[in-house]
Amino acid sequence: MKKLFTLTVAILALTTLTACEPERGSEAWCKKMDETPKGDWTMSDAGDYTKYCVLNQKPEEKQ
Repeated sequence: MKKLFTLTVAILALTTLTACEPERGSEAWCKKMDETPKGDWTMSDAGDYTKYCVLNQKPEEKQ
């Protein structure tokens, strides 16, 4: 029972923390990436930064 409780709390904490991330491609995300050291970026981060922050393309709207 204790393991189930710990697992549940861990999943809720992870969900809560990831919900605070700005949407990829938003102005807030671009500012966050500007403050993140370039060595910590993934290839996906670098590509999306170029696409959304440098070339000013808009992320696709979620439906």
